[in-house]
Amino acid sequence: MPKFLAQASYTAEGLKGLAKDTASKRQAMLDKAFAGIGAKLDFFYYAFGSDDIIAIADAPDNVTAAAISLAIAASGLVRIRLTPLLSVEEVDKALKKGFAYKAPGTLAAG
Repeated sequence: MPKFLAQASYTAEGLKGLAKDTASKRQAMLDKAFAGIGAKLDFFYYAFGSDDIIAIADAPDNVTAAAISLAIAASGLVRIRLTPLLSVEEVDKALKKGFAYKAPGTLAAG
């Protein structure tokens, strides 16, 4: 199943909600919500700095991952960035495919 990196930060109102719900209850709710859509939350951490949450999740496809991201963002209490992750094997396959690309400024005049 494809993996996705989620980086999220709470709004001020979201932090008030976290304090009310508790971190462990939020994680349990997310585990259940992910399972309900056919996804799985692999890792879930709270962090300091610009991101309050760092998570890695499995989702069956991009559409499912987008549904999760859109629902979270639509709450208005969490800002989320979702990044698809590639395995080493997938990158090796991509390298073998090749791609005829010429960088800007390298085209012959003509």
